[in-house]
Amino acid sequence: MITLLTDFGTTDYFVPAVKGVILTLQPSAQLIDLTHDIPAQDIQHAAFTLGACYRNFPPGTIHLAVVDPGVGSARRPLVVAAGQYFFVGPDNGLFSFVYAREPEVRVYHAARPEFHRPQPSATFHGRDVFAPLVAWLARGIHPTSFGPEISDYVRLAIPQPQADADANTISGEIIHIDRFGNCLTNFTESELPLTSALCPPPPMFSIGEHAVTQFGTHFAQAAQPEQLFAYLGSAGYWEVALWCGSAAARGGIVRGAKVKLIW
Repeated sequence: MITLLTDFGTTDYFVPAVKGVILTLQPSAQLIDLTHDIPAQDIQHAAFTLGACYRNFPPGTIHLAVVDPGVGSARRPLVVAAGQYFFVGPDNGLFSFVYAREPEVRVYHAARPEFHRPQPSATFHGRDVFAPLVAWLARGIHPTSFGPEISDYVRLAIPQPQADADANTISGEIIHIDRFGNCLTNFTESELPLTSALCPPPPMFSIGEHAVTQFGTHFAQAAQPEQLFAYLGSAGYWEVALWCGSAAARGGIVRGAKVKLIW
């Protein structure tokens, strides 16, 4: 099984061209679209999205991720073996959440041109470099065949919560905003267990001028639907939402906004 995640959209020829190359080399491949609606050049958005769902696929799945503002430059094409999965894409931090979550990661600089299309376009490595690599992987070529193993691959700085024991607070930030306007913090149950959030007295999330004091397990549980509401989301992070509305729009919240958990 091969998944595809890009910022190509679906109105141009880019996605079918990538699929065509894969199927030419491996006609039996099963292709699954994760999304092609990543905001253009938004590596962090893509990294989070991939990290949130790659484990939902069967072991052995190959994940192709192409959000590549450095296409044609000296940035390296990668083949990654991590846990029970394989990843193919540019060395620009796209796989940072994978690197952080998998205890065993092997990263290879896929430099051998015989596994690329002849005379690859400098502006379309998704078709000419990454698609062939995926197909060869699916045909059983071992990752070590593509090039040397490296250890200096690019990692995005994934923000970690910082505790202040004296003030009884934990500082974090918004790491993702989904299409509904739900704002994902970098707090997990390690910082705030669900049972603690649901027991009085409740904690509080402070985001800018907004204080979030409603906590629960699902949107309709908000006692005051017009007020921001916090819950433990399906990706494992505490999220701030507005029932049937956008918390990001209501609160003027953007990715990177600082959040404080106050007991």
